[in-house]
Amino acid sequence: MTLKERYDGIIRYFTVNMPVAETELVYQDPFELVVAVILSAQCTDKRVNMLTPALMERFPDAGSMAEAEPSEIFEYIKSCSYPNNKAKHLSGMAKMLVAEFGGVIPSDPEMLQRLPGVGRKTANVVASVVFRKPVMAVDTHVFRVAARIGLSRNAKKPLDTELQLTKNIPSELMHQAHHWLILHGRYVCKAKKPLCDSCGITGLCKFYSKQKNKK
Repeated sequence: MTLKERYDGIIRYFTVNMPVAETELVYQDPFELVVAVILSAQCTDKRVNMLTPALMERFPDAGSMAEAEPSEIFEYIKSCSYPNNKAKHLSGMAKMLVAEFGGVIPSDPEMLQRLPGVGRKTANVVASVVFRKPVMAVDTHVFRVAARIGLSRNAKKPLDTELQLTKNIPSELMHQAHHWLILHGRYVCKAKKPLCDSCGITGLCKFYSKQKNKK
């Protein structure tokens, strides 16, 4: 099977079987999504969704959050992972938004990465989800699934995977493909015990083919 055949088959499968694929983070506007994605680092979306309502009620925009001390933000997010660092990131992010962007979330991934706490993955998530930019955010699920099923080859770091995926996935499908891979990794192609028996792409999967040949 050629790489193109694998991509075509997997895209065709998800287009039919997962026509609607969206982030599981709950948000009302671009600012809240940035906050949620910063909080989601090494933390589940479920936990983040439990925290954001009270946090955003207290700090509904960049201006209000910029005026808060990290210690006050901490009180709203202390049940997530690394709350001290994330409180500092949120404070710094809000301050820069107000000072340099008029409180408005920029749509350009490079500009987004200037914000404290916003790395390449977070910037690509926001640019893709909110602004429908043809960029691929690579988290642990995307990195693992792409390598396992054979969409990426010899990828040593997330950027390697990102470049390979963006090269082979049509730009108009990039937004959906990001969520296809995340959701597939979260619920089917799990890290420790992939649920191959309930997977619809085993016929296209490099990992499954190797496991079958070992038997």
